[in-house]
Amino acid sequence: MTPQIVVSIINYKTKTLTLNCLQSVLADIGSQAVQVVIVDNASGDGSAEEIAAWIDGQPANTPVTMIRSETNTGFSGGHNLAIAAVKADHYLLLNSDAVLKSGFLSSILQTAQAHPEAGLVAPQIETDNGDIQVSCFRFHSPQSELIRAASSRPVTHLFRRYVVALEPPVETSRVEWASFACILLNARMIDDIGPMDEGYFLYFEDAEYCLRARRAGWGIVQDTQAIAIHYRGGSGPVKTLEKERKRLPTYFYASRTRFFRQAYGATGPWAANLMWYLGRVIARIRGLVGRAAPPSVKSEGRDIWINALHPMGPRHAPGE
Repeated sequence: MTPQIVVSIINYKTKTLTLNCLQSVLADIGSQAVQVVIVDNASGDGSAEEIAAWIDGQPANTPVTMIRSETNTGFSGGHNLAIAAVKADHYLLLNSDAVLKSGFLSSILQTAQAHPEAGLVAPQIETDNGDIQVSCFRFHSPQSELIRAASSRPVTHLFRRYVVALEPPVETSRVEWASFACILLNARMIDDIGPMDEGYFLYFEDAEYCLRARRAGWGIVQDTQAIAIHYRGGSGPVKTLEKERKRLPTYFYASRTRFFRQAYGATGPWAANLMWYLGRVIARIRGLVGRAAPPSVKSEGRDIWINALHPMGPRHAPGE
């Protein structure tokens, strides 16, 4: 029997988080035909063996399988392995640092079946203290880079139609892409537009996939009754580094460059970078005449040029 949903969870040195995530899925399956696929992205820390042992200790009919990748394939590569492994009607990509609230699977499946034109169904994502997390967005653009770098209320207001984050509640018509920390993909859409782009190691792959889906005519809807709790930062370091204004990994900027090339053509990365510099000039001026703008992330003025001459690669993934 073809599963209605395959839940894909990537483990990379997150044994405890992965098992908590897995158990929340198993507790919510109910009458749905669901298969869970854990992809270990070459953790090498013993977590894969411990997760496999936990799975082996479950009843024989527990719908969980595990794939061990020989290399760290990144976010796109890991989920592509799960999607290719099991045929299903829908695929739920789920971060290991997230858990599902009761009723999630039945609600999101009903929404997907009610909207066959939608290639993607975004749930409502909440923090562990119950706040709604921003998880629906407009596409990044050169104008949004100006907004981000300037960190100035007048600039943000003037270019408000380019602000990336959409504060909840969100009208579906305004959503251009949604976080892949938790997202349901229609298998027919995947067959139409292909797998996720493995040229991204981490970050921006979700925006690119939504862009590709929209260009092919697939819509995106949100189901606010399907709720996932996201312990943000548990499976990746960038948000923490950003908050502390520390230097971000090279792969983040390689992904940024790749997205601007795919979204806006050959001049996209250059336009984004020049707008970022203009934003920093505005931020400096603001500091001279009033309250100083927050500093940019360490070395960002240099790092935004990573892959500028060759936007489609390399990924600069760790170990490559």
